[in-house]
Amino acid sequence: MKKRIILSLLAVFFVMAAQAQTESKKLYDEDINPLEQIDQAVIKAKAEGKFVICQVGGNWCPWCLRFADFISKDSDISKVIADNFNYIHVNYNPRKSGGEEKQQQAKALMQRLDNCGRFGYPVFVVLNEEGKVIHLQDSSFLEEGQSYNQEKVLRFFKSWTPEAVNGGNSR
Repeated sequence: MKKRIILSLLAVFFVMAAQAQTESKKLYDEDINPLEQIDQAVIKAKAEGKFVICQVGGNWCPWCLRFADFISKDSDISKVIADNFNYIHVNYNPRKSGGEEKQQQAKALMQRLDNCGRFGYPVFVVLNEEGKVIHLQDSSFLEEGQSYNQEKVLRFFKSWTPEAVNGGNSR
């Protein structure tokens, strides 16, 4: 009997914890068209002389949320991003439960971003000032333990700044 009560309480705790994490961290806007989001980000980035980085994933992805938290707490990484990129969270919904329209959006998104989902999530897509995909970054190469490696993440961002790509090496 004690075992059942403890197991029941643990189950309730885990469900509540997972629900709280999902509800409190809504980085990805599930209601907007991701293709339009990307187009708007490219227009803004071009006007500012920046590139776009699409962090593709979803609120369903713990590693996506973990990465966003990681970069927000590192001032060196945050500065490189702010100075060089229009950084957006692009929602990808791989489930059929979203309906036909969402499935078509998901398919078009993968076509637009060079089938970036083949790397898992999150995946980072670097777009130049014209909106062309210039790099796909598998996030697993940036991981360390249950988090990310600051040096690797910083190197990734610095390697894909407009200055690094268009001349001059800022590494």
